[in-house]
Amino acid sequence: MNSQYYRDRGLLRIFLGYFKPHKKLFALDMLCALFVALVDLAFPLVSRSSMNYLLPRGEFAAFFAVMAVMAVAYLIRALLYYVICYWGHTFGIRVEADIRRDLFQHMQSLGYDFYDHNRTGQLMSRLTTDLFEITELAHHGPEDLIISVLTIIGALVVMFSIEWRLALVVCIILPILLTVVILRRRKMSAVSKNVKKRTAAINAEIESSLSGIRTAKAFANEAVEFGKFTEANERFKVSKREFHREMGIFSGSLEFFMSILSVAVVAVGGALTMKGNIEMVDLLTFSLYISTFTSPVRKLVSFSEMFANGFAGLGRFAELMRMEPALQDAPDAAELEQVKGEIEVKNVRFSYEENEEVLEDISLQVKAGETVAVVGPSGGGKSTLCRLIPRFYDVDEGSISIDSLDIRKVTQSSLHKNIGVVQQEVFLFADTIGNNIRYGKPDATMEEIVEAAKRAEIYEDILQMPDGFDTYVGERGTLLSGGQKQRVSIARIFLKNPPILILDEATSALDSVTEAKIQSALDALAVGRTTLIIAHRLSTIRSASRIIVVADGRICEEGSHEALLEQNGLYAKLYHTQNIGQTMK
Repeated sequence: MNSQYYRDRGLLRIFLGYFKPHKKLFALDMLCALFVALVDLAFPLVSRSSMNYLLPRGEFAAFFAVMAVMAVAYLIRALLYYVICYWGHTFGIRVEADIRRDLFQHMQSLGYDFYDHNRTGQLMSRLTTDLFEITELAHHGPEDLIISVLTIIGALVVMFSIEWRLALVVCIILPILLTVVILRRRKMSAVSKNVKKRTAAINAEIESSLSGIRTAKAFANEAVEFGKFTEANERFKVSKREFHREMGIFSGSLEFFMSILSVAVVAVGGALTMKGNIEMVDLLTFSLYISTFTSPVRKLVSFSEMFANGFAGLGRFAELMRMEPALQDAPDAAELEQVKGEIEVKNVRFSYEENEEVLEDISLQVKAGETVAVVGPSGGGKSTLCRLIPRFYDVDEGSISIDSLDIRKVTQSSLHKNIGVVQQEVFLFADTIGNNIRYGKPDATMEEIVEAAKRAEIYEDILQMPDGFDTYVGERGTLLSGGQKQRVSIARIFLKNPPILILDEATSALDSVTEAKIQSALDALAVGRTTLIIAHRLSTIRSASRIIVVADGRICEEGSHEALLEQNGLYAKLYHTQNIGQTMK
C-alpha cells in the first residue's frame, strides 16, 4: 500500500482495512460479544415471565430449572468474556503489529530530508504510544460498540412491550444524552490529538537527553538537561489537564442524565402504579432493564474516550503514511549492474533549504578506478557533493551519472548496493561486533567476517576482547574506541565490496597513530575501486591521483598535488597551513 492508498481513504476505512487479514478472529470476538448482549437482555425478560407465570402457579421446579439455565448462561457468558479478553487482545495486537510494520516500512522509504526535520523521539512516539491507543480501539472498540448498541436497542424494544409510556420517558432523555456524548467526544478528540503531540515532544526531549547524557555529565550540565525535561513535562501535564477537564465535563454530564433517567422512570412508574396501569412485577422488570440499559451506556462513554484517543493516534499515523517520499524510483528505473565506476557530475546545483544554494554549477568527471580527493574549507560543499552521488538527496539542477546512466533512472537499492560510504561519524548498532561487521553483507559467513576484520586491521583487537566477535559493543558502539569503531565500519565495506567508494572525513577525528593504521586499511580498500576521498587532513590523500578543491559551492581548483602547489591558490594555502609539506613529498 502506497501513500496514495492512504490519501484516497478516510481514517475509518484505513482502520477497518487492517481488520481484513484477521477477520476470523474479529468474527469470533463479535460473536462472543453478541452472545453476551443476548444474555444481558434475556435475564430481566426471563425473570418477568417466571414471576408472572411460574411462581403464581406454584411451578417451583420449573422456576428453579429456568434459574439454573440462566446460571449456566452466565457461566458461558463468563467464558466468552475470557475469549473476548484473550483473543480480542490477540486480534488487537495483530492489527497493531500490521500497522507498525507498514509505518516502519514507510518511514524507511522516506529520504534524508525527512529525518533532517523530524526528531527521533517524536517518531518513536508514533511507533509506540500512538499505536497502543489504536490497538485498544481495535480490540475494545467494536465489541463495546456492538454490546452497547444491541443491548440498548433490545432493552428499548422490550421496555416498549412492557409499558410504552415508561419507555417513552427513556426515549426522551436518550437523544439528549447521545447529543452530549457526540459533542463532548469531538472536543475530546481535538484535545487528545494535542496530548499526543505533547507526548511526542517529551519523548523527543528524553531521547535527546539520554543520547547526550555523557556530554551532559562531561560539562556538569545535568541540571540544564533536567530543566529541559521539566519544561517539556510541564507542557505535557497542561495538555493532559485539558483532556481530563473535557473528560470530567463529559462524565459529569453523563452521570447527571443517567441519574435523571432512573428518577424519571421511578417517578412515572410510581404514578402509573398508583393508577393501576402497571403491575409491580412489570415495574420491577422495567427497573432491571434500566440497570441493563445503563451498563452499555457507560460502555459507550468508555468507547467515546477510546475512540478519541485511538482516532487521534490513527490520524497521526495516516498523516505520516500520506507523506510521499521526496526521492522515488522512476517507473522505468533500471537495476545498476556490472558497474565499472565512471562518475560524471554535470552542471549540478543543490540547496537543502530554498534560496540557500550549497552547490553552484558543479561539473566533475571521475574515471573508473580513479581515486579523487575532494578538499576545501568547512561548509564549502564537499560532503554535500558526495551525498548527492549515492542519491541521498536529489539535485535541483543538472545530473549525476554512473557509467553514463543518470542515477535518477536506476533503482535506489541497486545504487546503494554499488556505493560504499565510510563516514567520520560511525554508527554501530547495540549488538555484537560480529553482527555489526556482518551488516555490510547480511548473509556473510563467519569466515568472510574474519577476513574482512583482518583486512580492516581490527582482527587482533577483536581477539583481545572478552567474547571475541560476540562482544557487545554498547549503545552506538560506546564500548569501543574511536579507531575501533572506524575500523569496524571499514570491515563492513570490505564485506560489501562495492565498485565505488566514498570516504567522508573517515580519519579526521582520530589520533595520528590510529590514523596511520586506518589509512593503510583505507588504501587497501580503495584498490581497484573508484574512490572519492573527502578530507580536511591533507595527509590522508596521498593515494589520490587528482585533487578537487571545493569552496563556496564551486570547484575552484583541480589538479595533482604538485600542480596545485604551483598555482599557489587555496590548496597551497591549506597545505602550508597544515605544515605537512615534507610528509606529502
